[in-house]
Amino acid sequence: MARVDQGDPLVGLVLQPGWTVQSDGFGLNTGTATFKTDSINPPTLDVKGDAFPNANYTYMKAHKASMVFDELGILTMRVDYVGIDPGINGGLITNPNCSAANGLTADNITAHPNFFVFAGAPYLSAIAGPAPYTQDAPNNFAPIVNGRPAYLGLNGSCFETENGGRFIGFVNPTYSQYYGKTSYLAPTTSYSGIMYCSDEAQVTVLLELLGTSSATNSWSTFPLLPNWAPVGVDDINSNPVNLLSQVNVEEFALIYKINYEIRYSRVGWELDVYKQY
Repeated sequence: MARVDQGDPLVGLVLQPGWTVQSDGFGLNTGTATFKTDSINPPTLDVKGDAFPNANYTYMKAHKASMVFDELGILTMRVDYVGIDPGINGGLITNPNCSAANGLTADNITAHPNFFVFAGAPYLSAIAGPAPYTQDAPNNFAPIVNGRPAYLGLNGSCFETENGGRFIGFVNPTYSQYYGKTSYLAPTTSYSGIMYCSDEAQVTVLLELLGTSSATNSWSTFPLLPNWAPVGVDDINSNPVNLLSQVNVEEFALIYKINYEIRYSRVGWELDVYKQY
């Protein structure tokens, strides 16, 4: 029995009711639309960049599509769309979606910001104290270095020369909290973030900023850190405390997904080593 066609001839893609649009809360909007058409001449699946089929959401572009060949010669096509809300940063970038990981990790005791010079409250005094150090008596606490006793600082700290040089260790057991110690637990913080950008040139700018430090929430035009993240410079050397340590990029339709990582250091990132943005 021959098929009898009735109703809409389904010439071209016919948008169906029930299309959806949703926001991630940071400026990225996604949508899904379903179309019907005649399966005799199936449409192409290469829909990347096609605008969403509603005048209010044409800034969303097609990302991927799938087709189902139904009965009675009908084809159902589903298309996923993605775009940046034009009300968020002019539609150029989304707001950063950040999470922080905080913990303690072992670090050399000489890297402590209060080791050589008293860093002020809440510390009571410097750990080893500033040079010059006092030469120890023979056969006391300090070992013999270059034919003579080494030098002692605060809390039983021991150095090779009067002005410092090689740190030998904590050699006076009277200071049991330091004796034999070579490391301490230093706080470590890293931020993982996701954002989306619609400008290819700006993505290149961000990639070139990898390995640079910042004293603010932003690198170039990219606000990468939320308001609750600590920013600025350290109290001793005025080095920026945040470093852009990783940038990964993935394409979605006509926008770019950027996964990045920022490392925080309370003693800052040395300006002679890490260029400041």
